[in-house]
Amino acid sequence: MKQGDRSSRREVVRVAALTAGVALLPGAAEAQASVVSRADAAIRRAAAFLRSRQQPDGSWGSYPGVTSVCVIGLVRAGIPGSDSSVVKACRSLASLAQPDGGIYTDKFGPGQKLPNYNTALGLTALHLANRAGYTDQIRKAQSYLVGSQYDEAEGFSPKDAQYGGIGYGSKQDNPDLSNLQNALEALVESGHSRNSEVFKKALIFVQRCQNRKESNDQRWAGVDGGFVYAASGESKAEAVTRKANSSYGSMTYAGLKSYLYCGVSRTDPRVVAAMDWLKSHYDVESNPAMGSDGLYYYYHTMSKTLATWGSRDFTDVDGKKHRWASDLTLAVLKRQSADGSWKNENPRWWEDRPELATGYALMSLAYARKSL
Repeated sequence: MKQGDRSSRREVVRVAALTAGVALLPGAAEAQASVVSRADAAIRRAAAFLRSRQQPDGSWGSYPGVTSVCVIGLVRAGIPGSDSSVVKACRSLASLAQPDGGIYTDKFGPGQKLPNYNTALGLTALHLANRAGYTDQIRKAQSYLVGSQYDEAEGFSPKDAQYGGIGYGSKQDNPDLSNLQNALEALVESGHSRNSEVFKKALIFVQRCQNRKESNDQRWAGVDGGFVYAASGESKAEAVTRKANSSYGSMTYAGLKSYLYCGVSRTDPRVVAAMDWLKSHYDVESNPAMGSDGLYYYYHTMSKTLATWGSRDFTDVDGKKHRWASDLTLAVLKRQSADGSWKNENPRWWEDRPELATGYALMSLAYARKSL
């Protein structure tokens, strides 16, 4: 880089920071520019990796959920919807649209059908790619997700713990916060009205996943303000903590983000309690209370939630300010493989599959990139 270019870039970053009300110390502007540059390079390598691993039918991993995660990661990271890989992937997803509006397939066996999960991600991917011709699929997918909510139409009342939730797609499965947050995000992203009843009903389920007795009417509810996986009290962290109903990182970020989607104020005690838990568990090296389990899922959920929150700084319980976007970006970058991919050595939830982990990593970098 020429000296003039370096000085110009440093000045651009400095002015941008001052405009945002942030005073950068000498050298901080250049350090931040370096993180941005490294993130951009990592995104290019990751895009090249995904292009090299795309299947002839346009999918990644021959599975709609993984394909959608890759499309979302690529487009959020700046790859245009007109990119040939994105076009082929969207064509593959659209081909799976069912008469009921869902985007899924049973060709991999009924155990992998997961219609709500695949529809939510597929809807987000098709919308973000902004390709002409998918308007009808997007509209029908929205209706499908709304119809998949556990509510009066399915025989549930607000007194039932399942009420307002969304699961993987079988009414034999309990609804969970992970699938619900995917569905809410898909609806918000694709322009579904925030005044819709689906968000009001979802709020009832969300607060029942929080360890906060004041707003959770379930007997298992604790008091730490964090979130578990389901309103039944199920926590995926129990295998790690050996404690029932354990709050953990990825679900607490998912719960906080869901509150924001449902229009809950940042000063609401439920939101404050969730943020207090996160302030006590600020971490970019592991999924709090989970370790390496679901690490890349945690990264993209953390990044997405804090970007939605909108603050450049994250102040922990000790009053220390963290530039979360820089911290998270550096944590993700150091885990990238030489071929441009990411992979979790921990196989839980398929994160040992590089296509899925790479899609999650791209999402994480994309959200953090906007906050650097």
